[in-house]
Amino acid sequence: MATNTAVEETTAFALAEKSKLVKSLRRFDMVFFTICAFVGLDTLGTVAQNGPQGFLWLVVLAIVFVAPYMLLMAEIGSAFTQEGGPYEWTKLAFGRLNAGIAAILYWVTNPLWVGGSLAFIATDSWSANVFKIGSGTAGDYAFKLIFIWISIGVAIVSLRYGKWIPNFGAILRFAVLGFFSLTVIIYGIKHGFAGFQTSELTPTRAVFFGLVPVLLFNYVGFELQNGAAEEMENPQKDVPLSVLRSGITGVLMYVVPIFCILLVLPANKVTGIGGFIDAVTLTFHGVYGGAAHALLIVMTLCFVGALVTSGAVWMIGSDRIQAVASYDGAFFPFFGVFNRKLGTPVRVNVLSGIASSVFAIAAIYLLRNHSTASAFQVVLDIAISTTLISYLWIFPTALKLRYSHPHVPRPYVHPGGIVGIWVSTILITGWILLGSWVAVFPDTLERLFGVGYPFKDSWGVTQNEFEALTLGTLAVIVVVALIGYWFGRDVRGQGAEVPIEAVIPPSPL
Repeated sequence: MATNTAVEETTAFALAEKSKLVKSLRRFDMVFFTICAFVGLDTLGTVAQNGPQGFLWLVVLAIVFVAPYMLLMAEIGSAFTQEGGPYEWTKLAFGRLNAGIAAILYWVTNPLWVGGSLAFIATDSWSANVFKIGSGTAGDYAFKLIFIWISIGVAIVSLRYGKWIPNFGAILRFAVLGFFSLTVIIYGIKHGFAGFQTSELTPTRAVFFGLVPVLLFNYVGFELQNGAAEEMENPQKDVPLSVLRSGITGVLMYVVPIFCILLVLPANKVTGIGGFIDAVTLTFHGVYGGAAHALLIVMTLCFVGALVTSGAVWMIGSDRIQAVASYDGAFFPFFGVFNRKLGTPVRVNVLSGIASSVFAIAAIYLLRNHSTASAFQVVLDIAISTTLISYLWIFPTALKLRYSHPHVPRPYVHPGGIVGIWVSTILITGWILLGSWVAVFPDTLERLFGVGYPFKDSWGVTQNEFEALTLGTLAVIVVVALIGYWFGRDVRGQGAEVPIEAVIPPSPL
């Protein structure tokens, strides 16, 4: 094949499954889909409990991480528009095996996240404001499992109809955060503002190391929509615009409510699991009087609904990425089948539900002797670690493909040219490397720089317990990835090289 022709390695299985995909995502859907993925309400309290410093690093990372990240994803997401985006980019850049490992790390994050921090914070919020659910009780198990399988159900539904759930989730975020912010302003006018102290903005290494992984976890998701790239109506034109609009909107949807939380609650009264709802409770009782309880129930229902849509939208994207890895021969082929009627990877969806349920049950049982806040922090950190590590493969792909696939048309080009690509890649990959280390090995860099603290005082568990959960989880994931890759050998053996234009149709611009 001529050296100036870009090619795509695919499989007969992949071509058969692609025939089941239906184009249904418009630009409007993509913007709301990405906002729903990008804006996670479960970590608002975790950031706010670090006080003004948390707010400072939130703004700083918006500039030095989110901005270069958006530019890279706008370029690669509009140029390489195969279904399963991040998997395909990694495969083109670094080969199938690397792509298979990255894909499972990226995918498994979401069952862990939904069955972990999302289910835990939803249960805590519901228990505080709707009706009591005891920790470790039958009701606790039931609530979390129902929460998980609602998210899975949304992912199973045909994207033509299921896309309206993420759209609704984005609208819920606007409603919840907008109404809360308005209430804070009224509360401040009536009662005065107690929180934000500019004298506390001076950055410290302790807060920096403790918070960076959470902020990075907050700020990822622009590539998720490309998991369904061949179901987009016009990805070449719509991906850059959806990334830009959702990025700016998403950053504001973090900055404004966290600033509001800090206005009404001193940092020492904010908890990671209850920070947002705590602030809502305080302001509603201070503003709405006798109507506060009813409004608080409504807000809690909306908050839990937003959490459900967070899990659902990540399942929609990441399950497709894992299914693509499967029909491409990088994971168990059984999971590469898309349902012909629904056009969704039902087998991976169900696998996600099972994995999420098992993790939730294990987390409840193993952490039953610890406080809910401690359990929430541990399960959140496990999800953060798997997420960030997967990006160590994904982020360098835009730079690598500039050199290995220069002939692929790029409807959007990084405004900084090749120098800009290098700078953006180094910046965001460096941040992810730092965040990954701190998430997997907390307290090591802190001690190196003289800001260490007794591990158990921070996490509520011993270091051995934490390492058994986090490092053990990562080891199991990699082993499963390698076994899945071995089982995909027959599918890989039925592969062929086709011109990349055959899988990336010409732009209709």
